[in-house]
Amino acid sequence: MKKQFLLITFLFLSFISCEKEDVGYIEEQGQSVELVFVANEGKFGSSNGSISVVGKNKIIQTIENVGDVVQSLLVHNDKLFVSINNSHKIKIYDITANGLLLPGIEIDTNASSPREMVVVNNKLYFTNWNTQDVKILNLFTYDFETPIKVNGLPESIVYNGENIFVGIMMNQDYSDASTVLKINPQTNNIVSNFEVGKGPTSLLVMDKELLIARTYYDENWNAFYGTSVVDITFDNVSSESITIMNYGTGVVCGGSIHSFKNVPYLSYLGGIAKLEKDLTINEASLIGDTDNLNVYSVETIKDKLYIGTFDGYVKILSADGIELNKYKVGDFPGDFEYWTNIKK
Repeated sequence: MKKQFLLITFLFLSFISCEKEDVGYIEEQGQSVELVFVANEGKFGSSNGSISVVGKNKIIQTIENVGDVVQSLLVHNDKLFVSINNSHKIKIYDITANGLLLPGIEIDTNASSPREMVVVNNKLYFTNWNTQDVKILNLFTYDFETPIKVNGLPESIVYNGENIFVGIMMNQDYSDASTVLKINPQTNNIVSNFEVGKGPTSLLVMDKELLIARTYYDENWNAFYGTSVVDITFDNVSSESITIMNYGTGVVCGGSIHSFKNVPYLSYLGGIAKLEKDLTINEASLIGDTDNLNVYSVETIKDKLYIGTFDGYVKILSADGIELNKYKVGDFPGDFEYWTNIKK
């Protein structure tokens, strides 16, 4: 996620994440409330994707049958945005201290296959595979604006307060792509693009750098992994400073990248490990020791690590790797989002 790890077979793509966000060590201080939302993708081709809401150290709400492949979540203010990939919908729920208000709003994306989302200037920008674009939903009117067309299948999308960055993970024929786009949200024009190595899957902005975790495949669909870093202070693509590191096969879970205590970490061997300045992985810093074959997603929020497993659990670990909680959720927990009623 989100923000995912993709397990591709010869005949179809079933979406298997090794990404995203935070699940549930909930604390209540006075009137403060913290909730974590879990996107359970469900089985591809069915509509059994669900959302689990965690609060006060327990699951307080489950929204069943949300759709076919609950791809990603995004919290913005007091709303939860839900991308439903194979149902081709965006759902929007109001968030309260007791969970989500139902039934919410449903937006049809016209068979676009939506993926990841970001909100900029009260507009929801989200990537789409089938239509090969970034769609723009005006959150005042809930009307679509003119989409930003791209070449290939766009996946992750992030905003650094000035520009939007979009990773093109694969080409239309599902061969590996290698481009990250820079988009000006004032004009919605692509102002730059840069080659970062095969399979840009997960993006993270830290200071003046764009960090990229990559997943790519050989002719037999064996997965390989790498990272790249781009100095995003340059406007001219020919001046972009790009460093590329390839690791090989089997070393990270989907190649997701995360900020943990303001330091970049990669998903790695059943947990996360620090990414050094030279893009090597600091194995001694590993947090988490879940069976790597059972890891479906990882994410960090605050000082905790969250691991979603293939058998439908979410584990919450402290910064020193101690398991704090474990919850049974739905099928394939692949993305997580955090909300609190305390506004900064």
